[in-house]
Amino acid sequence: MHVVIFEGSGWESLAPLSLSRPTFTLVCGIGTLLEKQVRSLRPTRLTLWVRPRLADYCRRHVVPSIAAQSLASVVRINEPLDSEPAMLVDGSALFLGSQPTADINAASPCVALHEGTSRICHATVVAPGLSANDALELSQRWTALLDLPRCAPLGKPVSHIWDLLGYHEAALLADAAAWGRKPHTISDGPWHLVNKDDVRIGDGARLGAGCVIDASNGPVVLASGSIIGANAVVQGPCFIGSQAEIMPVSLIRPGVSIGPGCKVGGEVSRTIVIGYSNKAHEGYLGDSYVGEWVNLGAGTTTSNLKNTYGSIGMYLGGKETDTGRKFLGSLIGDHTKTAIGTRFMSGSYVGYCAMIATSAHAPRFTPSLSFLTDKGSQLYRIEKAFEVAKAMFARRNRSWTASDEALMRYASEAAKAAEGIVPPPDS
Repeated sequence: MHVVIFEGSGWESLAPLSLSRPTFTLVCGIGTLLEKQVRSLRPTRLTLWVRPRLADYCRRHVVPSIAAQSLASVVRINEPLDSEPAMLVDGSALFLGSQPTADINAASPCVALHEGTSRICHATVVAPGLSANDALELSQRWTALLDLPRCAPLGKPVSHIWDLLGYHEAALLADAAAWGRKPHTISDGPWHLVNKDDVRIGDGARLGAGCVIDASNGPVVLASGSIIGANAVVQGPCFIGSQAEIMPVSLIRPGVSIGPGCKVGGEVSRTIVIGYSNKAHEGYLGDSYVGEWVNLGAGTTTSNLKNTYGSIGMYLGGKETDTGRKFLGSLIGDHTKTAIGTRFMSGSYVGYCAMIATSAHAPRFTPSLSFLTDKGSQLYRIEKAFEVAKAMFARRNRSWTASDEALMRYASEAAKAAEGIVPPPDS
């Protein structure tokens, strides 16, 4: 079956993380939404529809990683439909099943909507010429798909980043099942594995003396090359990515996914860190979503619960939105940095490539490319942002390329559309 994973017009509501990546590369559980979609649908032909200025990002970073997983021999970017039947799938839809879905090849033309909305979850169509722009711009050809016969949705709706946090533990369980039970590559030593049958340890992973890997409440997956420091406690369900390091005496509580190349310390709970980010020191990070290339200074701490125990709001897209969540920390975009002792209130939005160095708690809304100090907020010059990003890349032995610069320029422009320009009253 030809499967087309598309970015719809609602990518702005997934800011700040969607500013610098296609929505289907957002992480939930172990790996991206796209990896789950491909695992569930098993396409023999795969096309990705993305914002035009993210096409190069897809070719460089997405296609190489997904090609090995997909049954499709070639992954196309932004090619219109031809006369072959195709299944269009919302890139932000979460497929939780660890096993392939029922055979979709026999499906007749139909459309499934996300519950309570007019957003397409997926549609099976024969529509030559239908394109990525139709999905992004909600063209007449696209909205005409709503007239197709209805079918039941296969995926979970994701409208905001906090939805991914809500589904995260369920995704960890499903993904761990798909990961499978692999023989341990670590011999007995001065560490403690609790319910070790639910501990998956990749090649080259290292455990420090006195650490506790506790899978009594859910599986713990330690990817290849990951390091758990001495006397650290890791509680499942949890995922520690390839080459990620958990610092000594850290507490990693249930519902955490730490992506590749991260260094994480202190206390972390119910949080997703996409990758290559540092939180190496003390401080609490809870119910939060952190992008790539972020550095949280020593003592940086998030609140994740209101004193009134009420529903937490977040300022997004120029207005305050009730998240419906009692627990919610911070959403932190790629390349953001915080100074020592930074404090975030519950429901904080921290945009792409922001610098925060304040002695009081940070505002609940920090726009992208802001340089925030006790003297106020200034525009963070993008040329300076390039310099800092190059330095952080060099620390991870990665070269800075023209494509990286183009992506940063695009993200800074996308932020203007996604974030609005009016600050919230309490900022």
